[in-house]
Amino acid sequence: MASYAADGQVRHVDGAVFLAELGLDGRLRHAPGILPSVMAAVDAGYPEVVVAEESVEEAALVPGARVRGFKALHDVIRAFGGVPEAPPLTTVRPPGPATSVEDRPGTGTDADDGAGSWAGASADLADVSGQFEARFALEVAAAGGHHLLLEGSPGAGKTMLAERLPGILPPLDDRTALEATAVRSLSGRPRDVTALVRNAPFQSPHHSASMASLVGGGSGVARPGAASLAHGGVLFLDEAPEFDRRVLDALRQPLESGTVTLHRSGGTVRYPARFQLVLAANPCPCGWGGGRGSRCRCTSIQRRRYSGRLSGPLLDRVDIQVTVPAVDASALTSGPAGEDSAAVRGRVLAAVRRQRERLAPLGLARNAHAPATLLRDGPLAVDPRARAAADAAVDRAELTARGHARVMRLAWTVADLRGAERPGAGDVDTALYLRRRTEGEEAA
Repeated sequence: MASYAADGQVRHVDGAVFLAELGLDGRLRHAPGILPSVMAAVDAGYPEVVVAEESVEEAALVPGARVRGFKALHDVIRAFGGVPEAPPLTTVRPPGPATSVEDRPGTGTDADDGAGSWAGASADLADVSGQFEARFALEVAAAGGHHLLLEGSPGAGKTMLAERLPGILPPLDDRTALEATAVRSLSGRPRDVTALVRNAPFQSPHHSASMASLVGGGSGVARPGAASLAHGGVLFLDEAPEFDRRVLDALRQPLESGTVTLHRSGGTVRYPARFQLVLAANPCPCGWGGGRGSRCRCTSIQRRRYSGRLSGPLLDRVDIQVTVPAVDASALTSGPAGEDSAAVRGRVLAAVRRQRERLAPLGLARNAHAPATLLRDGPLAVDPRARAAADAAVDRAELTARGHARVMRLAWTVADLRGAERPGAGDVDTALYLRRRTEGEEAA
């Protein structure tokens, strides 16, 4: 279009951004990454965007964008060439009240706000038999945005629990929804983005996943990986010790900063990656260590080597670390039924509201993101009498300084779930219990 404007064939292109693939036959085609491209254009002060007709719905998700869609290059030339009235254009949507895609404003919303990979759409906590302690750990993780490690023998229910976490998480806020949808647009999965991702995404890469698959990269253009596709939701690593240790340790950057930075010769790419990490692990190589009976034949050295595949610096960033015991027959047949996801989600949403009201003046949203300085001697400091047990654990070298801060964050979440103004000694004890797997933590 710049060439046509230089030749005087088109007018009034100043301030317009043109985003589409051009076919050899002159047709305009959808291009991956339309949504983030339109976001960048609007942020830079260029709200008028021209795209292929099939990209209109995706482009119009950006608030403030003025989107025009065309089928072919000659249609664009006519529309910008002084023709009194551009030819009528058909919409991508079925015929309805809105029949034109030209000059369509971006709204940032869609009637179907449930778009996205959402494991919780059909998976309900009522399906999980027993495991009341692990269910409580899942509820605390959801309420405070905490990372979670589930350790137990095969068949204990670790994967079932992890798959049900998205179903009790709060919906994504507008900014996070836009970022999560933009990452999906860049990945090309699915090809057509028609609504914002409002429910928490769920990503579960295989333990053979490469560095590029997990955190992003690849040859040529650096594509987002599972960590970024899980932005605003859950990244679940089943059989976590089976992952390459270097791949796992690459998660330490997004766990701390909420972003993934990829360096290429042509520049640096930064993708959002603020997710909740859920790790599932067996207690030993055979999987049966720590269970009832004597099925395990692993030696103590084999067990230590296996657990050592999860590095201390990585585990130190995981707030909740619990054991998921094998379920006995009585729990399967006659045990009390657990609550469904709707009931648990109600408590989670109430706790999230309390957090946001308390943390908004501090520029924060969730307890898991509270900095250690505010937890130590700032407005989020816990009363010394209430945190006495955690202080004693530090003195006994059972908690690192980072671990102590994570216990305080957990204590705030437990207090939020029970509707308390501030954490008490019982909340701190519960927080310590939720980190009971970690003893003699390794500092980062």
